[in-house]
This record gives sequence, structure tokens and C-alpha cells, in this order.
Amino acid sequence: MTFGEQPAYLRVAGDLRKKIVDGSLPPHTRLPSQARIREEYGVSDTVALEARKVLMAEGLVEGRSGSGTYVRERPVPRRVARSGYRPDSGATPFRQEQADLAVRGTWESHSEQAEASGAIAERLSIRPGDRVMCTNYVFRDAGEAMMLSTSWEPLAVTGRTPVMLPEEGPLGGMGVVERMAAIDVIVDNVTEEVGARPGLAEELLALGGVPGHVVVVIQRTYFASGRPVETADVVVPADRYRIAYHLPVK
Repeated sequence: MTFGEQPAYLRVAGDLRKKIVDGSLPPHTRLPSQARIREEYGVSDTVALEARKVLMAEGLVEGRSGSGTYVRERPVPRRVARSGYRPDSGATPFRQEQADLAVRGTWESHSEQAEASGAIAERLSIRPGDRVMCTNYVFRDAGEAMMLSTSWEPLAVTGRTPVMLPEEGPLGGMGVVERMAAIDVIVDNVTEEVGARPGLAEELLALGGVPGHVVVVIQRTYFASGRPVETADVVVPADRYRIAYHLPVK
């Protein structure tokens, strides 16, 4: 499809996007009203509205109740460094992932027992309904929420052991590798699948995003001799962070 064949709302959105990117419409500037867009581009109200929706979905503009639509401040993306597990590091997953950053973050967590859903059971090679320890994390960088994580560990592995609660006990706050080693479960592999999707309402609320913002989702699973012993979903706002991988060459 050539540019001339694009739907009118995409042509209008594209021109407004260009003005935002090149600074003609700087941050905090009010976007032209629907009537102004209609007159300037010679389009209908419907086209003008759809163009504005595109820019909002892309996170370039935001609506302010009773005031209009304004160009958003464009954040400079920061890195989330990921280097895989480090058996001798003694670091938590967050410390490992932030190993190359000058500023160390903080986190909050909450653990509770739950029944594995069908999807989580498949990832952990257990039966749906089997008991797992579910831990929710909010990670912060200089006080700003920058990453969410939900992890699941089968209680068939950790139940009734000193490491049953990931953030409590003698190894509370240590990484999965170190905690599992303490109960003679030797982690020897980790996989990560990276994807993107629109953020869920509760995720964006926690991360300070707006509806329609895209998040990067990392699905991570630790294995011991082929058996999954922990799986997690890590959620990062795509407009503020880039995932940087450091992989050893063997």
C-alpha cells in the first residue's frame, strides 16, 4: 500500500506524529482541536477523531479532563540489563538484572499460596490446581515503578523447606539459583521468551502508564535437570525502558 492509499486518519496521524517528533509540537503543547484538524486537513470529524486516537494509542499525546489533548513528555529510554543467572553471585534476580546500572533499585513483594492455572501448570510441568507459591513484585528505580514481576514456584519442590517463601527465611531475597541450591536442587538452565502487548489496566496503574501503552513481557523459566522449578512474567513499560542482554560466548 502506498502512502497515497493510506486511510485518511493514518495520513493525518502521520503528519501530526512528524510534528511531534521534530519538535513543531513540543511536549505540553495542546494538540489541534478536532475542529482545527478537520479544517486544516479537509477531513471529517470521524477521521479527525480516529487520528487523535492513533496518537493516544502510541503514547504520544494524553487527554486532560476538561482541557483537551496534549503532547506528552517523551521519556529517554533507560536500560534494564539482563545477564542470565549467576550461580556464585548471591544476588537477587533484580540485582542481577541491574548489574550494569549505577543506581540500585528497591522492590516490594508479597507471597501467597495459590492453585496453578492451566497456563502456569503447563509452564511448570505440573497439574492444573497443584499448589504453587505465587510472589508479586514491584521494582523501583529511584522511587519510580519500573518493572513488575509475578513468579510461581511449585510447592512440590519448595514446600516445607526453608526457602518456601522467596523473600523470607535465611535465604530471603537471594536469587532462584542460590535458594534452590540450598535444598539440593541445582538449576542448570534458564529460558526467556520476550514479547509485547498492550498493558493491562492494573499494570499501567502500577507503572504510571496510560491506557493503550505497550509493555514488554519476559516469560522466564528456571530448570533443574529439565524440570521447571520457577517461572515468572516480568513486565516493563516499553516507552521508558529497553531490555539489554549480556550473553556469554562459549
